[in-house]
Amino acid sequence: MALDTSVTTEKNDIQAGSNGDVAGDPQKRAETLGMPYLDKIPKAKREALRIVSEELAKKYKMAAFEKTGNTAKVCMVEPENFEALNVLRFISENTKLEFEVYLTSKEIFDEILEQYSENAEKAVEDAVKSLKEDKIFDDDSDDAKEFGKAKEETIQDAPVTKLLSVIIKHAIEGKASDIHIEPVDKDYRVRFRVDGVLHSSLVAPKEVGRAVVSRIKILSNLKIDEKRKPQDGRFKVVEGGKRVDFRVSTFPVVDGEKVVMRLLDKDNKDVNIDSLGLMGKSREILERNIRSPYGIILITGPTGSGKSTTLYSFLQILNGEERNIVTLEDPVEYSIEGINQSQVKPEIGYTFANGLRSILRQDPNVIMVGEIRDGETAELTIHAALTGHLVFSTLHTNSSIGAIPRLIDMGIEAFLLSSSLQVVAAQRLVRRICDKCKEEDRIPHAVLENMKEEISKIDKDELKKYGIDADKELKFQHGKGCEVCGETGYKGRVAIYEALEVDDELKEIISEKDGGETYVSEYAAKNGMITIRQDGILKALLGFTTLSEVERVTKGSLSIGGDTDDDKG
Repeated sequence: MALDTSVTTEKNDIQAGSNGDVAGDPQKRAETLGMPYLDKIPKAKREALRIVSEELAKKYKMAAFEKTGNTAKVCMVEPENFEALNVLRFISENTKLEFEVYLTSKEIFDEILEQYSENAEKAVEDAVKSLKEDKIFDDDSDDAKEFGKAKEETIQDAPVTKLLSVIIKHAIEGKASDIHIEPVDKDYRVRFRVDGVLHSSLVAPKEVGRAVVSRIKILSNLKIDEKRKPQDGRFKVVEGGKRVDFRVSTFPVVDGEKVVMRLLDKDNKDVNIDSLGLMGKSREILERNIRSPYGIILITGPTGSGKSTTLYSFLQILNGEERNIVTLEDPVEYSIEGINQSQVKPEIGYTFANGLRSILRQDPNVIMVGEIRDGETAELTIHAALTGHLVFSTLHTNSSIGAIPRLIDMGIEAFLLSSSLQVVAAQRLVRRICDKCKEEDRIPHAVLENMKEEISKIDKDELKKYGIDADKELKFQHGKGCEVCGETGYKGRVAIYEALEVDDELKEIISEKDGGETYVSEYAAKNGMITIRQDGILKALLGFTTLSEVERVTKGSLSIGGDTDDDKG
């Protein structure tokens, strides 16, 4: 609807009409006035809310909830209010925006009004104002030490608590995996890691950032006055009826303290092998071996590559009354009914190694060790596998092939390793292309030739398992960016894998050649192992992800045989 005050002339006619229902029914009023009706609560973006200030929104019961180019959508409870329409016209002239006016109910408007208080910038302003009023001084000043107790009370004040609540709410809604709060020069910066990539969320003055850090430390039961050494803690919140745990890590840096909070969704039940992205030979190898009565299955990859999620999906398959499954984790990320999950606590001497010794006295069938960090844990894991247990664990190496020499470097005897190791798999997470804005990508000729050469190395039977016809023209896709994916072109993530099965020939290589990486690589190539990069390329060909994403996580650059992101720089 164009901005027009003519609706005011109809007000008396509506109220004086014989149909009394119209005055009380906003939807009927909208029809009578010839206006669109807003019947659901929109998630207003910050740039839209800024168009009409909170003060004006409360006074005139109107708010902007969406902005596209030079057009903004505004909802009003009283579109017949001549004064409100004049204010809207004045805003339109100053901002050069055209307004589409919607009528809405008071209940929906009140919900939109609440979104003002959820605005991060507004929360920062309130926190700054509160800290100035309470005369909170710089952390390093004598005044701060003198008023230490008062300060601890003030950082639990509503404005600082509200700001932290807004940060957490935005992180959960944006499906962030981590929140980074860090000092940068004279400010504190807040960044969210979404789908494996960090994005800046807001910047706050240093005194506000310090107050937020202190608030987090109080929630996590950390020492608020200890800023010289790292601390670890936890706290939990319930957001939208869902419990989310936060693993907190503080770290001293030059300009102050950095805090990283890992979000752990305790109620996340979407952990199964179908959602992982396992395909082809790698899936066959893993599905076959996770049903073995004993042995070790290792998942390797860097921090944050989804190793624990993969192991959880395997445990879900094996979870049954006939099996005793026990886990040792740091931390317990997902709670799975029917599985005995235990969290290690190194500070009291309860380590992976000590816990593993105790687990063996618990009559387990299946054991999951969160991570093999040292030779002692590796040795006990081998011992558990050799005494008739199926053991799942993770290891920090860049490839499946590199895991074998790494374990031997930890002091494991080659003949013991060859007798116990069943499978070593490596994985990475790549961002999924957004389904809403997916379109065919223009791939340079040099890249396509490179892809053809890479795919030609893969057995045709294996390509069939992926549903790919090598004789057809190669086509790749990308996301052009839309509101759903935040203009990134990506939404969610999928894993790419490689799996190395330890058969008799490889056992011999491990025993006789001490698992030398060169010998293992030659064996893997000869036996047609699908590498993690090849799996990624095939998934890009299927439209799951982009070539640049595959290259980013496997090689670290943004091109495969040429530039794949011409338009994006």
